[in-house]
This record gives sequence, C-alpha cells and structure tokens, in this order.
Amino acid sequence: MLESIKNWASDFFVTGDPLIYGADAAIIITLVAIVFVLTYFKKWGWLWRNWLTTVDHKKVGIMYILSAFLMMFRGGVDALLMRTQLAMPELQFLQPDHYNEIFTTHGVIMILFMAMPFMFGLFNVAVPLQLGARDVAYPFMNALSFWLFFAGAMLFNLSFVIGGSPDAGWLAYPPYSELMYNPGVGQDFYIWGIQISGIGSLMTGINFIVTILKLRAPGMKLMKMPMFSWSVLASCIAIIFSFPILTATLALLFLDRYGGAHFFTLDGGGNPMMYINLIWMWGHPEVYIIVLPAFGIFSEVVSTFSRKKLFGYKSMVYAMMIISILSFLVWAHHFFTMGSGANVNAFFALSTMVIAIPTGVKVFNWLFTMFRGRISFESPMLWTTGFIPCFVIGGMTGVLLSVAPADFQYHNSYFLIAHFHQVIIGGVVFGYFAGLYYWWPKLFGFKLNERIGKWAFWFWNIGFYLCFMPQYVLGLDGMTRRLVTYSWDKGWWGLNLVSSIGAGLMGIAFLFQVWQIVHGIKHYRSNMDTTGDPWDGRTLEWSIPSPAPHYNFAVLPQVSDQDEWWEEKQRRQKEGYTAVAPELSPIHMPNNSGIPIMMAGCWFLAGFGFVFHWLWLIIPGLAGVALCMLAHSFNYDTDHYIPVEDIKHTEASLRGAANL
Repeated sequence: MLESIKNWASDFFVTGDPLIYGADAAIIITLVAIVFVLTYFKKWGWLWRNWLTTVDHKKVGIMYILSAFLMMFRGGVDALLMRTQLAMPELQFLQPDHYNEIFTTHGVIMILFMAMPFMFGLFNVAVPLQLGARDVAYPFMNALSFWLFFAGAMLFNLSFVIGGSPDAGWLAYPPYSELMYNPGVGQDFYIWGIQISGIGSLMTGINFIVTILKLRAPGMKLMKMPMFSWSVLASCIAIIFSFPILTATLALLFLDRYGGAHFFTLDGGGNPMMYINLIWMWGHPEVYIIVLPAFGIFSEVVSTFSRKKLFGYKSMVYAMMIISILSFLVWAHHFFTMGSGANVNAFFALSTMVIAIPTGVKVFNWLFTMFRGRISFESPMLWTTGFIPCFVIGGMTGVLLSVAPADFQYHNSYFLIAHFHQVIIGGVVFGYFAGLYYWWPKLFGFKLNERIGKWAFWFWNIGFYLCFMPQYVLGLDGMTRRLVTYSWDKGWWGLNLVSSIGAGLMGIAFLFQVWQIVHGIKHYRSNMDTTGDPWDGRTLEWSIPSPAPHYNFAVLPQVSDQDEWWEEKQRRQKEGYTAVAPELSPIHMPNNSGIPIMMAGCWFLAGFGFVFHWLWLIIPGLAGVALCMLAHSFNYDTDHYIPVEDIKHTEASLRGAANL
C-alpha cells in the first residue's frame, strides 16, 4: 500500500530537480504566510467582500495588473534561467528537457498570462473613466472574465510542480505536441489552461466593445473619444474574431490527444500544417491585440506631457482600425520556409510590408505632437520616449523579416528572437509601464517615487539593448532559437555573455519597480494626489478625485470637445465663467457577486480533470459550472441605488482640495 502511494506520488508530482524542490518550498511558504496574515489580522471577510466578489471595474483592473506582475516574475525567472544556461558554451546548468519546458512556459506566460492581463487591467482601469461611464457594460461578466483568466493561469502554472510542464514551444506545434511524441500531461495543462483563460479573454473583448459603443457620456461622439479607448476598440475587434480560432484549434488538438482523432497527424490522414495555419491565424493578430492598446497609451501620454492636442487624431484612428483588419492577412509570413509556393509567399510578404505603413504613421503622429510642445519627462513620458527608438528598430527588422527570400536566412534564428522581443518588450511592456505610471494616481490616490522610477527605467533600457542587440548578430551568424547549448568553436560566447548580462540588468530593473511600489505604499501620505489631476490631463478620468469613487462620476459629464477635460479647464479660466453646482440623483450600481469566482473554481476542477482524464472530477466540475449559471439566471438581487446623501458624503471626503 505504502509503496503504491509512493509510486503514485512520484508520477503525480514533479521530482528529481533541485530547482523544482526550491519552487515547491517557496509556494508552500508563500501560501502559509498568506493564510497566516489573513487569519491573524482577521481579513478573510474583508478579502471576500472587497475583492473576491467585487464587480467594480477598477478593482478588477487592479487584480489583473497584480496577476500580470506575478506572471512577469515567473516568466522573467524562466528567461534568466535560459540566459544563464546560454551565457557560456557547453554549460550543464539546465538539462535539455528542462530547457524545453522553460522556453515553452516563458513564451506562454509572457504573452497570454502577463501581457494579456496587464492589458485587460489597463482597459478596466481607464476605459469607463475616459468614457464618462460608471462601469463596464456587463460588470458580472467582467468579474467572471478575470476569474476565468486566473483559473486558467493557475492551471497552467500548476504543471510546474504537478505532472510536468509543457515542452513543445509556446504554440505547441504538432507532431511533437501530439500524444505519440508527448505522452505526459504537460500539453494537456497547456490546452486547458489556455482554453479556460481564453473564454475570459473573449468575454472581455465583447464587454469592452459594448461598453465603448453604448456607454459613452452624452455628447461623446466616436470622433471625440479618447485615443486609448479607440485603441481598445480596435484591439477588442481583433479579439472577438481571433480567439474563437484559438479555441477551435486547441479543441481539435485535445480531440487528437484525448479521443484518438487525427486532425493533425499525417499517419491518420491529418495535416500538421493545418494546425500551424490555424494557430497563426490567431497568433499574429494576437501580437496586434496586445500592441494596439500600447499605441493608445502612448498617444494619451504624449499629448498630456507635451501640453498639446494629439497631432493627426483622425489618421491615428484610421491607422489603428486598418491595423486591426490587416493583422488577419499576414499570418503565413511566420512560415515562408514551409513550401507554400512563390505566389502565396509573395502575397503575405506584401501584406506584411503594407501593415508597416499605418504602423509608421503613428510614430510621425507622436513626433509631431511633441514638436514645439512644452514637454516634461515624468515617468510615463520617459517610457514613451524610450519606446519610440526601440519600436522603430523592431519595425525595421520586421520589414526585413517580411522579405520572403531573405526570411529563409533569418527563419528560426536569434535574429527573429531579437526582433520579436524588440517589438513585444519595447512596444507592449514599455507601453503598459507608461500606462501604469500614468493612471497609478487615479487608482490609488498617490504618485510613485520618480527617482526610483528613473533607476528602473534606465536599468530596463540599458539591459534591454545589451540583451537583444547581440542576438541580431548571433542570428545572422547562424545561432538558431531553442538551442540548449553550443560549443566553443562557434565563437558565440562573447555575444551570449553580453546578452545574459543584459537580461540580468532587466531583472534588477524589475526589483527597482517592486521597491518603488513598496516605497510608494509606505510613504503614500507625502505623495498623495489631492488635485485629482496630477499630470494636468486632458480626458475625463482626470476630472474626478483620486482615487476614483466606486461610482466614478457623481453626475455623468456632458461632452462637447475631443479633450473634454482640457477644454473644460480652459473654459473655467475665462472671465465670467460661473460654475453650476450639479444636481445629484441616486446612482444605479451593480451588486457584488460570489458566483464568478465559484464558477471559475468549477472550471479549474473540470480542467484539472480533463488533464488527468478523471471523469469523477470532470463531471462535478462541469455540473458546478451549470449550477452557477442557473443560480445567476435566477438571482434577481443584482443591483442597488446609492442614495444622494451617501454620494455627497463620498464626494466631500474624496475631493478635499480637488477641483469641483
């Protein structure tokens, strides 16, 4: 009996690697510490009422961003482990199988479980406030979207210590991801972790499209909408058309593995190239899904910190919408070398080059906005100026990759790795950092320390260029991606060592940011924003106190101009302006609900059951999902009104010296 339990445990848990044992210990210690703190300070009720059951878009946004930072830590540690392994030739720091797992989880986590929640967090933080709305269109669905993402992320990360991590690359190409070559449960964790979180992503896309189209403040026509909200609309349109493709593709792969189908196995009459086409029909729009909101953030920041209206507003709108559409017409440039034929390659090469045009338009928009502006360089603007040269280099190397004949040289080399990170880190991560620093005072009511922020900025940037510039040369010199080691005679060690040092500097930069947040919380009284408008902003979110009250606007604003809050401030400075006290009325708000977290928990159990083929867990998990849906359908206590007296009290306590 004891022996059989030991055998089961050795198969169920990941064993034999000191790094895994260290991670096990860290997870257990962290969980025990969290439980102890919540119990000692009697905060379980507070946690349940204020966070776990909240449907407030701002709190949902904070939970997304916190999750993104946790995932950035996990994915960043993976990156540092890989760079340590490659720092010198013939190192044995990581075994090949472990290395395969780490580069797989690094890619999945950074794209799907770091960039996506960071983006959704900023959507939640800013969009309803920019639109002059009190919440998103579907607050319950918004909370459910977050918890489904979280359940999927936890399921995927669980593979690190239970069953084993996936190891077939971040897109899980067959045949290696098929059961014949990959019989472990790692790929099943991959499928169900992404599937569950993907449902949440799709619902978020629908939610924000409806929010933007239906909940704009009176008078805010589409062409008066803030640019970040436009970028969110463009991104969400791409989400609702691309994520169903991902869901269907992974469902087919699951049927191959679970039900013995042969959609992607040549022996059974399937075709692995069908998988590769499908996964990139989602995969390339996904790059634009996460980068378009960053473009919106840069537009807001450049305009605010240059004290100027955004140059070429309409051209920027058209550029982003065109990118959203064209992003579906370029996927095959990821596999020019796979024999699609000259005509097909030529089409996708041209479509890839064409998409560079609207992308380039925006860079000129930002530069002309800055031209003759009164620019100040607080943290959001620093990240924006750091982004521009970085993204230009990424764009130019992207154009090089779009040349089909030349791509035969670059394909699957470190040149591609450098280009990809140049675009994702320089474009997406820098953009989200700019957005986080920009909206931080609105979320928490205080600004972060600028001095520590500048240390973080410079460590990020210097580390970034040290890490990825050598990789372009390594790629041209023949170093291919997913290489676990190399010999001394290749002559690559010097550039690899510099690249690894750069990665280490970015790790230090992340620690600076954590320190900056801890410092900000500790000294928040000395950095409090008492104005509600610390950056002299232009859009509606800066017209309300910081932190924003849970109903956002005591009275819905009337919009007449593009930068409504900026124009309102100009109107107030004119002679003869008389402020009119708004007439308050009860505010209709949604109730909190525990159903989203419970439903996501049921999905987690069902997903875990699918991974191990445990019908005894799948059935109750899915039954729990159905019961949650029924419970929500018959729940009629879903909303409430905030009395006028409560609104007056909240406004008086929050505004203080803020503008009224």
